[in-house]
Amino acid sequence: MARDKIRVSTRRPQWKCVESKTDNYYGRFILSPLMKGQADTIGIAMRRALLGEIEATCITRAKSEKIPHEYSTIVGIQESIHEILMNLKEVVVRSNLYGPFEGFICVKGPRCVTAQDIILPSYAKIVNNTQHIASLTEPIDLCIALQIERNRGSRIKTPNNFQDGSYPIDALFMPVRNVNHSIHSYGNGNEKQEILFLEIWTDGSLTPKEALFVASRNLIDLLIPFLHEEEENLHLEDNQDKVSLPLFTFHNRFIDLSKNKIQKSLKYIFIDQLELPPRIYNCLKKSNIHTLLDLLNKSQEDLMKMDHFRLEDAKQIFDTLKKRFAIDLQKKKR
Repeated sequence: MARDKIRVSTRRPQWKCVESKTDNYYGRFILSPLMKGQADTIGIAMRRALLGEIEATCITRAKSEKIPHEYSTIVGIQESIHEILMNLKEVVVRSNLYGPFEGFICVKGPRCVTAQDIILPSYAKIVNNTQHIASLTEPIDLCIALQIERNRGSRIKTPNNFQDGSYPIDALFMPVRNVNHSIHSYGNGNEKQEILFLEIWTDGSLTPKEALFVASRNLIDLLIPFLHEEEENLHLEDNQDKVSLPLFTFHNRFIDLSKNKIQKSLKYIFIDQLELPPRIYNCLKKSNIHTLLDLLNKSQEDLMKMDHFRLEDAKQIFDTLKKRFAIDLQKKKR
């Protein structure tokens, strides 16, 4: 069997895309040269980051006044409601918005309903337009409201999460469907080096190359805290000084922090770690607030000038800081 010949770097490690298929969103990449054992270290870490550290956008809920129960059937629709929900689960949406948003299906039969019939805001796009949703066999109207969210990991619907004709849909927030890594060794003795091969399949909401970039960036973000020369302890004990910041006056009080160690730590705590609601997180990111240090340097006016930011959002941020980082926030404005 003939083998493909690939040119590799002989100096510092470099990556290259050696194969790309747009029909099934497949990409094959190499990284070389690597010392013995490095390819396996990087390959395992990248596989985990590709499968678990990338966010995706999914349909998470469907609502229609004509749906009495998830397992019911409607005259004029070939599929059961459960089958329609399963079909909606397979719809792939591309969007960078973090907060939830809505989509709609409103069609009249008889006809075949596909993902192309979903109406979305301008910032979102359906990737697999041909995905089948339902078959209308009679001249009836089918109107479904959809809730769409961006998240990471998976969300399984619970039996008590049904309300007002609104039904949750199992969501798999994983744009990378599969990853393989393999290693090719070359050279002799102590001069032996390795080539890492990464194969990536996505659902189309990201290209394999985009997924590789996002996973690499997220993996680096996770490791940044370990770049400190000294161990940082943010959960201060009772017998140590606690940092106290007043409500809405972050900037002035931050100047009063006397410990450089704490200041350094705040720089490497990303707002992702605060586990804020998607809408608040999205507001902060759009205002270039990426770390806890960025947040503490903002004044009341800065926060309230952000689009779609509310007073109760600020209170939720303060409560989170107090609970997770022992920052005692005063309840009065200065």
